[in-house]
Amino acid sequence: MTTGRLGTGRVNRAYTGIPTFLRAAYAPDVDRLEATVAVLGVPFDEGSPFMPGARFAPRSIREHSLRFGPAGIVDFATGETWLRRLLAEHRIVDLGDVDVRTADPETTMAALTETVRAIRGRGAMPLVLGGDHTITYPVVRGYDEPIHIVMLDAHLDYGEEPHGMVWTNGQGFRLAHALPHVQSLTMIGIRSARGKLEDIERARANGATIATMPVWRDRGPEGVIAHIPEGAPCYVSIDADVYDMSLIPGCVSGEPGGPSWDEVRATLMAIARRCRVVGFDFVEVNPLLDVGTGATSYLGALTAASFLGFVTGAD
Repeated sequence: MTTGRLGTGRVNRAYTGIPTFLRAAYAPDVDRLEATVAVLGVPFDEGSPFMPGARFAPRSIREHSLRFGPAGIVDFATGETWLRRLLAEHRIVDLGDVDVRTADPETTMAALTETVRAIRGRGAMPLVLGGDHTITYPVVRGYDEPIHIVMLDAHLDYGEEPHGMVWTNGQGFRLAHALPHVQSLTMIGIRSARGKLEDIERARANGATIATMPVWRDRGPEGVIAHIPEGAPCYVSIDADVYDMSLIPGCVSGEPGGPSWDEVRATLMAIARRCRVVGFDFVEVNPLLDVGTGATSYLGALTAASFLGFVTGAD
């Protein structure tokens, strides 16, 4: 049944319909998952030490993904329009969101890990929409295979929190890097003046590769990932604050001196060409801070959808 149809077909304006990511089919039963890509939301922001609001991002990013419409995403450099073909050929489904247990992050993150493990068990690639950056560690924990991690971020997120705290957005990559199946950690875009020297020293001592903004711009997209073996399985984590803060009003952790859309896009394309991407996330959009029509949520939707196209070869 096509609700309210006049004539043939639907127009499907961005403000109509149920907002799954890219209008993919809603398939909440992970045990019956049959897809190449499974979108999963994690509306969690209890790990943000400064300001809440990222819990609303998965819904907002999904809503803005509807703006691409049936015509798809147009690449003006190549003349390619790939969204419709991507959805038709690669069986993308939206699982909905992990059930968040307020004030019980241990249970929430355990559920996230088990859901990712189930997605991988069904042969699909997770596309995870945060939430704050706490979520990457439990996602990576759900992989039972050797992987390399590539993160695009203004911050190291390699700290040690006091009093035994685990579930914060400032230490997830130290925890993920220590997992036995994680082969390497590459950190691209690091520049925050709020970082700690001991975190940099700890990360490097543990073998992390850190590409600050000057290094990124000097070596270029291919150069900052040249040390990763070609064809290696990679999990990619994209923090909204990797972008220059002028582009991300709806991100509480924005920093100046960051890259443009073109620089991030070129680097994601290089990652997709060199690595076998087995999953990725986009995190740290805060719709409560966003301006106008939701510029940061739109940038998040564009980034995630574009990288999905690069990864699946639909660009």
